[in-house]
Amino acid sequence: MQTIRLDLPGAGLAARNDGAAGLRPEAPVPPRTPVQARLLTKQFGPNVILDQLNLDIRAGEFVALLGRSGSGKTTLLRALAGLDRITSGTLAVPQARAAVFQEPRLMPWKRAWRNVTLGLKIDQPRERARRALAEVGLDHRENAWPATLSGGEAQRVALARALVREPQLLLLDEPFAALDALTRIRMHQLILALWRQHRPSVLLVTHDVDEAVTLADRVVVLDEGRIALHLEVDLDGPRDPADPRFAALRTALLTALGLPPVAAPADAAPADAAPAAAAPAGPETTTGRTPR
Repeated sequence: MQTIRLDLPGAGLAARNDGAAGLRPEAPVPPRTPVQARLLTKQFGPNVILDQLNLDIRAGEFVALLGRSGSGKTTLLRALAGLDRITSGTLAVPQARAAVFQEPRLMPWKRAWRNVTLGLKIDQPRERARRALAEVGLDHRENAWPATLSGGEAQRVALARALVREPQLLLLDEPFAALDALTRIRMHQLILALWRQHRPSVLLVTHDVDEAVTLADRVVVLDEGRIALHLEVDLDGPRDPADPRFAALRTALLTALGLPPVAAPADAAPADAAPAAAAPAGPETTTGRTPR
């Protein structure tokens, strides 16, 4: 695996306790840890957005990132994506990475398949795009114009565009926030199916506590640019918000976010399961998780 490593001033400073289990910049590189941030700092003028943050994401691990608005979540994701330069610290990420944002960001003058291969110089681009669209259940829409796609379809095209790049790190910046509740459930199913099949490391930025517990192996809470909590999610799927263990994780996360816990409705359906009749054919109909 090719890794990009960025070393900037400040990497030699003593590590601070930010909840990252005593990680230090001089420690040997852990095996199978494609994402490593040490003393990561990002400033905009006098404003410190990321404050000497330490974080590892293991190979194939699904991590959800929670935090209040302004806590630095999107700034961290953009740094991992290579879209923003950090001020100081050390950051190592896989060279093969892709990001999906809240808006699909499709080019309206290009058909769906051309959006999937946008910017890529590859052999047989249409066939590669067709295979990626088939994985998200949209091969029948390969010639569609973006304006004719529903919100969920447009996000699936954005996911196909990420998949065709075969990322070792998949970055998701609130990709389901603008979708209706039923479409969001289907997208949860889809992202889990794709993650199980391709096994990239995933970082999902979200404001939705239930979404984080439903999808992730581990939830990280960011507060004022530093990690306030790491929480392992030791639940097999499909995960039920009515499960007392799910409720306990929700309460711990809401407490870390400074919010009063909210009980799930007694008749709540599992957040990663949808009625069989409503789910489209393809990978979106698969539920459950691979035991760790």
